[in-house]
Amino acid sequence: MGIKNKKVYRRNRIKMRVRKVVNGTASRPRMTVFRSNKQIYVQLIDDLASQTLVSASSSDKMFGEEKITKTEQAKKVGKLVAERALAAGIESVVFDRNGYLYHGRVKSLAEAAREGGLKF
Repeated sequence: MGIKNKKVYRRNRIKMRVRKVVNGTASRPRMTVFRSNKQIYVQLIDDLASQTLVSASSSDKMFGEEKITKTEQAKKVGKLVAERALAAGIESVVFDRNGYLYHGRVKSLAEAAREGGLKF
């Protein structure tokens, strides 16, 4: 009996290992990233209240139908989530890469969020 999808299994193991340690609070929420094949999503989550405080994604209406690469898309989402977080009074977060490797789209999103004013 083998594992159906080794890549997903590996990511879930990493995700659970990280989630044992990383927790978000109202003052310092957890910034979690999810990337699908076409879109990228970010949420700032207060784990104590089990509540999403701020969210942003590349499927938001403000992105429209312009042709940009996925990495550029991730940069825009990073800046957008930083803008929304600062408007909500959130300055520092705990970064949760959700089992994804820190390169490519995840890295560009994180760097754009830092440039936007978030501290992590």
